[in-house]
Amino acid sequence: MSQSEILLPKMGESVAEATIIKWLKNEGDFVKADEAIVEIATDKVDSEVPSTAEGVLIKRLCNEGDVVQVGKPIALIGAEGSKPATNTAPVKESSVVSNEKPALTAPLKIASSNGKTQNSSSKFYSPLVKNIAKTEGLSVAELDTIAGTGLQGRVTKKDILN
Repeated sequence: MSQSEILLPKMGESVAEATIIKWLKNEGDFVKADEAIVEIATDKVDSEVPSTAEGVLIKRLCNEGDVVQVGKPIALIGAEGSKPATNTAPVKESSVVSNEKPALTAPLKIASSNGKTQNSSSKFYSPLVKNIAKTEGLSVAELDTIAGTGLQGRVTKKDILN
């Protein structure tokens, strides 16, 4: 059995990247076809990525917290006892951007204008919304006042940019 690359699937028409949240399988673990191997988050949805092949997870090409472009390889699957091919090129910087590990269950942490971190929201915000809020210097209180147009009133990228 040859090696198979697991690519980050397209999750929607306007989704170009996703954040690796949690690996469900470790290197060396046996993986069945269509078995979930990693959890990802986009600005629209959180989901699991299934393996497209059966075999052993030879190598993870991305770390938790990395932002990966759609269509880029995230893992290698091969026959039991396989080792990564020597001609496998490492993932280029342009396809993976190291990022803080998103805390989906922890309270929102946003830097205030004085540089200190504030924690006080029990609302769910996607990693993209959190990053935009942090970049724009929005406080938790300001973010909590934004009316969300997403599912169950969630704040979307469009809401925060408006």
